[in-house]
Amino acid sequence: MAVRNGQSPILHVENLVTRFYTPEGVVHAVNGVSFDIAEGETLGVVGESGCGKSVTMLSVLQLIQRPPGKIESGEALFHDKDLLGMSSEEIRHVRGGQISMIFQDPMTSLNPVLTIEKQVAEPLILHIGMTKQQARERVVELLELVGIPEAEKRLQDYPHQFSGGMRQRAMIAMALSCNPQILIADEPTTALDVTIQAQIVDLVKRLRDEFSMSIVWITHDLGVVARIAQRVIVMYAGYIIEEAPVKELYANPTHPYTIGLLQSLPRLDAKEGRRLAAIQGRPPMLYEKPMICPFAPRCINAFDRCWNENPPLINLDGMHKAACWWDIKEEKARNV
Repeated sequence: MAVRNGQSPILHVENLVTRFYTPEGVVHAVNGVSFDIAEGETLGVVGESGCGKSVTMLSVLQLIQRPPGKIESGEALFHDKDLLGMSSEEIRHVRGGQISMIFQDPMTSLNPVLTIEKQVAEPLILHIGMTKQQARERVVELLELVGIPEAEKRLQDYPHQFSGGMRQRAMIAMALSCNPQILIADEPTTALDVTIQAQIVDLVKRLRDEFSMSIVWITHDLGVVARIAQRVIVMYAGYIIEEAPVKELYANPTHPYTIGLLQSLPRLDAKEGRRLAAIQGRPPMLYEKPMICPFAPRCINAFDRCWNENPPLINLDGMHKAACWWDIKEEKARNV
């Protein structure tokens, strides 16, 4: 278990493996993922759709549908207690109380036939034991905290009466209701327009600093990660293929996939007429566990070793790691 700044991580995930058993075959969704997050830290998890980033976090909280999903191996230590080994009753008290999750689409996450008050109050009554009146007063405080105007008048509204941005704020209020130690945000701004995205990111940053929470921010948008995260892990084909502090990742990306993601971003300082780069090819179908480098079919730097051996995460410099046999900076194969 890594120790940074003299502190043990609040969450340590080791060798997590998750599979989905479907009629078409076994999907190797998460393949031996290991990471940790420190108290008060914001960790960005980035990658294309289907790379395993959401499944990793859902597995940690035992939220994958079983069947067809199955957590094959690994451990997720939260205060030295393994979340993956907990019973349904034990993990239910962790979810929402100590670790909360915000999902991508609040319209499908919120119950359309329950009022906003009932939904935000539920974890307060379940995990803290508040009375309905105490919970009502706290719900008003929470809705005001996340920037919903005239909060008391909106308690009896239903989700369809809120705008997309307001629904996401209500989801954040629900997630924060029990003062969780970790907040997992699964692409919470994807369905929102750019202006509302910025407001939600600024809101989460403010609440993080106010409550000293740890945050795991899952996204495919490296622009959002630059604004909110301190450290980033990049996932591809169910593997972590690069990990670094956010400034180091943007200044010195070392995996061809990360470089491709960064080159596909529009830049304000780019020369006029510069075309955005595209990563050729498509992500692999994961019906078989990759025994070669999973990015090799799309990589312009691939050589013989890439087609014969899947690289592990290699320590490069300090906290920077990459799973790549090719040294882009030196333009030669790594001697490992």
